[in-house]
Amino acid sequence: MRFDLTDLRLFLAVVDAGSITGGAAEAGLSLAAASERLRDMELDGAVSLLERGRRGVKPTPAGEALAHHARRVLRQMAEMRGELAAHARGLRTVVRMAANTAAISEFLPARLAPWLAAEPQIDIDLKERQSSEIARLVTGGLADIGILSAAVDTAGLDLRPFAADRLVLVVPAGHRLATAKSIALVEVLDQPFIGLGSGALQAHVEAQAQRLGSRLKLRLRLATYEGVCRLVAEGAGLAILSEAAARRCARGLKLVILRLSDGWATRQLSLAKASDSDLPAPARALFDYLAGDTGA
Repeated sequence: MRFDLTDLRLFLAVVDAGSITGGAAEAGLSLAAASERLRDMELDGAVSLLERGRRGVKPTPAGEALAHHARRVLRQMAEMRGELAAHARGLRTVVRMAANTAAISEFLPARLAPWLAAEPQIDIDLKERQSSEIARLVTGGLADIGILSAAVDTAGLDLRPFAADRLVLVVPAGHRLATAKSIALVEVLDQPFIGLGSGALQAHVEAQAQRLGSRLKLRLRLATYEGVCRLVAEGAGLAILSEAAARRCARGLKLVILRLSDGWATRQLSLAKASDSDLPAPARALFDYLAGDTGA
């Protein structure tokens, strides 16, 4: 069998995503190229690796075995690159990190700035994902470090406290809800909302509405917290944001910030790495640095 590293990364991405389309996107390949590679892997090994169905794909017993060994190979390659980088003058190395929206927008910039300044030969490949996907990426060896909500399944992960992330409802001053001390999502599903254009936070909130058998009435999606807050202040709709972002963006605007009483709205963010492998030296250094600066 002649599987290269791209084959192994693609196969793990497909397994973790549960679909060839999602795995191809994660691996940076077109759907056609990914499908061809997977077919060639099965032909070369003379074995079926994936069970294909209407709801996606899942690995066969042979595919499970390949995924297990692929994770080990990719982790060992990452460890090798990290160890060599520690001895090679001028050689750049990359730490692969996945984090949710709150971590990326509100916590990581300030914490990463001094570390990056002190480590000029190390770059960070940072991806924004939902917490459940972050757990899969880290356990699957597709990310060295993750920052995720501890509320998801964290089996196979070594966790450290990182920060407290609270989601809040933002309403314009004078709104009929502005005097409430706290409120549940189910109480405002009849209200119009302004949402973020994309990202894990917005997807998380919309998933909670779906669990209640409803959908957010989104009037508009914007790319920035500042834009969302400005429209809310003008009475265009309500918004659900990270508390840190809401308080930062509310300065100078006529807004009221209400605590959400739903359990899912208060999340402990955790720093995560795979518990069954050693991180490459640069990733281990970053993990230890972030773990020592919890700020929770």
